[in-house]
Parts: sequence; structure tokens; C-alpha cells
Amino acid sequence: MTDETQIERESMEYDVVIVGGGPSGLSAAIRLKQIDPELQVVVLEKGSEIGAHILSGAVLDPAGLNRLIPDWKEKGAPLNTEVVDDNFFVLGEAGQVRVPNWPMPPLMNNHGNYVVSMGNVCRWLAEQAEELGVEIFPGMAASQIVWDGNRVKGVVAGEMGLNADGTPGAMYEPGMELHGKYVFIAEGVRGSLAKEIIEKLNLSDGHEPQKFGLGMKEIWEVQPEKFQKGRVVHTMGWPLGKNAGGGSFIYHFEDNQVLVGFVVHLNYANPHLYPYAEFQRFKHHPMVAELLEGGKRVAYGARAISEGGLQSIPELSFDGGVLLGCSAGMVNVPRIKGNHNAMISGIEAAEAAAAALKEGREGDRLTAYDEAVRKGDIAKDLKKVRNVKPIWSKLGLWPSLMLGGIDMWVSNLTGWNPLGTWKHGKTDAQATGKAKDFQPIDYPKPDGKLSFDRLTNVAFSFTNHEESQPAHLKLKDPSIPIKVNLPEYAEPAQRYCPAGVYEVIEEGGEARFQINFQNCVHCKTCDIKDPSQNINWTTPQGGDGPNYPNM
Repeated sequence: MTDETQIERESMEYDVVIVGGGPSGLSAAIRLKQIDPELQVVVLEKGSEIGAHILSGAVLDPAGLNRLIPDWKEKGAPLNTEVVDDNFFVLGEAGQVRVPNWPMPPLMNNHGNYVVSMGNVCRWLAEQAEELGVEIFPGMAASQIVWDGNRVKGVVAGEMGLNADGTPGAMYEPGMELHGKYVFIAEGVRGSLAKEIIEKLNLSDGHEPQKFGLGMKEIWEVQPEKFQKGRVVHTMGWPLGKNAGGGSFIYHFEDNQVLVGFVVHLNYANPHLYPYAEFQRFKHHPMVAELLEGGKRVAYGARAISEGGLQSIPELSFDGGVLLGCSAGMVNVPRIKGNHNAMISGIEAAEAAAAALKEGREGDRLTAYDEAVRKGDIAKDLKKVRNVKPIWSKLGLWPSLMLGGIDMWVSNLTGWNPLGTWKHGKTDAQATGKAKDFQPIDYPKPDGKLSFDRLTNVAFSFTNHEESQPAHLKLKDPSIPIKVNLPEYAEPAQRYCPAGVYEVIEEGGEARFQINFQNCVHCKTCDIKDPSQNINWTTPQGGDGPNYPNM
């Protein structure tokens, strides 16, 4: 392995270093330069280009964009499909029941929202940032924190060319240290640097554990007569039933493309559950199959979703920096929306940092950012829905629809949650039950028309990793998958990974755990759901991973 103490790296100094070129990081960069064009701001993106690793539904609430760039329409933002039709169904195996819109709390209404590719929205935001003078470095994975005591001083980015054993190869590049007066962590859900900072500085103390879902998505080109631009459909129920919480989305986007997604809450107990197979089975429901038949799938991807809500957001500021967007967990679960809050968090952090820098401060805590999030628009958005997820987890689908609906309605009308604040309790890893207590689930084989095996679909994520580098999926104890997870939990990594990264292979009567890291789509599910918490997701070298065209 590389001896970090012996590596000499050049360093660059900035006012603000931003890790992650998603909606929160780019919004922060833009707002910083809007306030003070002289600020030196850099955005580091691990994907091969801005947008390459962005996967979201997405129906975008433009609240954050309206605040950041009020004239976004005139500037050509790629928001071209306004929602025109909002539908919600509860599915059974052979049919569906439509839930009328009128009993839904107003916050569930998608009027004024847009079906978008967040990858393309981020590409457009990057153009706006660069016009303002922001430096953007794609293909630069930030792999380490530069600590100065308990202060985050910067990050190491751009280390490349390591051999599989971690030693420097012939083309080794040590990367650079990028130091910031403030460092913004905007990696998205379960980012490796955010995870390290939260654990080292105990930022989650006094808050509920973060909860997660796994979102899987395909883009389909459907027959023109079946396409209804701006139509939005959400479903719950079949095929998950009582096995897990979750549901689907079907968004009619543009150019006869329909965005088909499926979310499985990762607090499921049955380790035999296979989220990817549930997604594939869902597409055979008569309502969905009728839409997709005769069409073709053109892209696939997967990503974890933060679902803990307001009570799971950790402390957001620390000496030298802040957590933005999904690095902290700002998704509104019943709305299936977080991009607007991610953008607002970037704006709030930028305003707090710009004010601090104007005062001559650096490296301290931006407590004004914490306050802005917990008392401003983000808190108002999340407070109304804070009990939906824990009610669903504890009582199931129908009680969550009724009790959660009442709680949202009262909160919407009065600002008061009659149910108080429910707790989440266990982490998603701790929620995993023992294999002996559950029946295995018999999943139908993919038909190659509507449903596909994992490896076939992974090819449609355009994922690539340089095979000679060290595996970025690290086992704390290599013996645990076979000695513990296999007998106790039927080694669920074989099933919860939506990209077929993990396999248990029989060789000479012995079981062996194999990691096919080249398949990884960077969803982070393994880091979240492994019952032994033995898998640590780290960044591969910059530019590697999925290359989503318009997710």
C-alpha cells in the first residue's frame, strides 16, 4: 500500500473548495460568485463530466432554481416538460386502484413542477458557474480529507495510477491537496468523505440515524401513441407488499422517453429480498407492461436515496466546512423530491461563507448555515412530512397513508405536527433479519423484453472502471462475508446490490466471496445495508464509474 506520509503533493489555495458537481455543489458555487466575483471557488467532480454520476427521478420543484437564477427560462435551463397530469395508484398483482388527488395534502401537488434530467440540469448549472469564473475539474475524485486537528483544511483529489495492491504504478499521479478557507462537502448520499467527517466529529449525536432507500431507474423510448408529455404516475403496493416499503415512479419526459423508476426502502427485514428483481417484476404489472410493450430500454442506473428526513439531519457545520444536500439528507420522502432542498442548501451555505469571508474569518464553523437550514425553507418543507417515513416503517403502508396524511394535513394548515416527532430507531443495516426466520422469495426469470438480468442492464449504465487499480469496495474483515453473513443472513450482498458486484462462488466445495468492482454504479447500497457493516465504499480513481447520458 502507498505510504501517505512519504507522498509529496502540490497544494492549491482557494476561498471555497466544493466536493461534488451536483445540484447543491453547483448552486453553492454560483451563489458565491454572484455575491463576490473575486472569490476563488473550485468544484471537484469524480465523474468523467458534470452529470455523469447524477441519477434522480426527477420531478423538479423549481423553488431552488427560482431563488438562484430567477431568469432561468430566458437563459435556456433544460426544464421543458411541465407536469400536466398527476396520478397515484395502489397496485395489486392484476390491477390497480387510483387514489384521488383531492384528499392529498397540497404539498403533494406537482402543479408548477417539471419532469427533468437532473444530469442535464447540472450540466447547464455548470455552464452558468463557469461563466461566473468558477473552476470546475471533472474526473477529479476527492479521496481524502486534509485534516488540521479537527478542522477540515482541504481534500486530496486526482490521485491516479495505483496498482491493484495499492502501490504506485508506472503512471502514478499523486494528486493535489486543495485547501480552502471553507470546504463544502456535496458528494450526495452516503459520500465517503461525509461519512468520515460525520463519524470523526460525532455530527449525528443527538439526531436519529439516517435512513435510506435504493432507487433504480430505466429510461424507455415508448411508442408515440402511448407517450403523454408531462404525465406523472406514482404507485405503491405490488410487488413489494409487506416485504418492504417503497414504490415506483413513471414520468413522461420528452421525445417519447419515459423515466421508469422503483424505490425499495432499505430497512427491509427479509435478507432474501432482491430489490432489483422486484423492480423487474414491477414492469410486468398490466398497467406498466401496456405502456412499455413495443418500446425499448435505453439507459439504466441506481442510487441510494436519503429518507431519514428532518430528524436525521446531522449537525451541518464543522470547523472548516459544511455538509450540503444529500450528504446531509434533505429529501422530502412522500414528495420523492430533494433537488430543490439541495439547491437551497447550497445557496444558504454560500451566503454564510461569503459573509464570514467578508469579515476576515476562515476555518471556523458556519453556524449561520445550520440556523438557515433548520429555520428556513428546508425545515418548513421537511417538518410537514417528518412522520411519514417512521410511521410507514413501523405500521405499514395503509396506516402511513392515513395517519401520515392526517399529520401532513394538520401541519400544512397549522404548522403543528399532531403526532409529534416519531423516531426511526434502528439503522437499515440493523433492521436486517436472520435468514432462518424468513422464507426465500421465488423471483421470475427476466424475459429480455420488459425485464432484464442485472449484468445486461449494467451495460446500459455505461459503467467503466480501470481494472488495474485497487478495488474501491473495501472489506474491513475479508472473512466476514463467508463466516458470518453467509450462514446468518444468506449473504444479502448477492441480492441488494443492483449491479451484480458481489457474488458467492463455490470452488472445490468451498464458498468464496467475489467483488466485481468494475460493475459498480456508485449507488452506495452495500455501505448502507451490509448487516455486519463490513463494506466501506471509497472513491475509485477519477472519471471511473457510470457515465449516465441524461439521467
